[in-house]
Amino acid sequence: MARSNINTVLKSVLITRFSALGDVAMTIPIVYPLCEANPQVNFVFATSKMAEGLFINRPSNLIVLGIDLDKYHGLTGPMRLARNLHHRYDFDAFADLHDVLRTKLMTAIFKHKGVMVATIDKGRKEKRKVITGKSKEPVMSTHARYRAVFKQLRLNLGEEFTSIFAHNETIKSPIVPAKDDGERWIAVAPFSRHQGKEYPWEQMQLVIGEMSRWEHCHLFLMGGGKKERDTFDPIMRRYTNVLSLPHIKHSFADELALLAHCDVMLTMDSANMHLASLVGLPTVSVWGATHPNCGFLGWHQAFRDTVQLDLDCRPCSVFGNKKCRYGDYHCLHDISPEMIIKKVNTVLERLQ
Repeated sequence: MARSNINTVLKSVLITRFSALGDVAMTIPIVYPLCEANPQVNFVFATSKMAEGLFINRPSNLIVLGIDLDKYHGLTGPMRLARNLHHRYDFDAFADLHDVLRTKLMTAIFKHKGVMVATIDKGRKEKRKVITGKSKEPVMSTHARYRAVFKQLRLNLGEEFTSIFAHNETIKSPIVPAKDDGERWIAVAPFSRHQGKEYPWEQMQLVIGEMSRWEHCHLFLMGGGKKERDTFDPIMRRYTNVLSLPHIKHSFADELALLAHCDVMLTMDSANMHLASLVGLPTVSVWGATHPNCGFLGWHQAFRDTVQLDLDCRPCSVFGNKKCRYGDYHCLHDISPEMIIKKVNTVLERLQ
């Protein structure tokens, strides 16, 4: 059909990325410059309800829709969603940044309606070679894969993303205290969705204890939910210069504002690494079952700031959701607290 011709001038583009919060956060450094570079195009980003709050300070031509996916379950649900969205916005193009069954079904509807479609190549075969030890070469980053989707649509990609607050001279939030000259603020995000990506809490407490003794240093523990609050309670009672975010009601905007004032984040291979990347905050990231070579290192984060062991058995998983074949996750347990402490201190010294 005529509308699917590559030379068509695009007026309205649907972008989809549901699922994990970190994967959605990784789209922002690509999508924001894209929108700014194509002011004549209206962009609609469909994502999960939870991730909707990430898109603060967004370009004026970007609409973000938090979709309640429970309303669109089953095989017919995604097709109903596609029809509803197309009826509302009359899309010229569909950029699928997810490539799962849900978005494949949506693609089928859009193609039938003559909408131009571009789909992410996740590089599953290349990643499989990395986790099976057949290749040690890094695969294309997820950010580059997102960009490649918009290249297919012949859209201008825009300038390099620096921060979600790039156009804001002041970054304020009621949860962010005043920062005195000479203070060092360290964000610590010790949790992950999967055990294969989470440093043992007993050892992490030693890291936190040592950093809390550093002069003019304040620590901010990141997380959410009752489990995290209960875990952080003893730390809060033990150290006066440690603050727990799960104990404070806050939004993503508040959390990002706090990170923008921090000097470094200590994190796992988790969504928090990607939140830090949205404000240009350097991260020291700890990797166990997963590996940066699979393409999920944070935007503009340095490989030299990763903490990981060179083991024959790792990486064993792209996402960290596989059980350890040895049952002990020694890829994480054998990382000493001293290794992490030294890396954090190295990053802070670079900032002086």
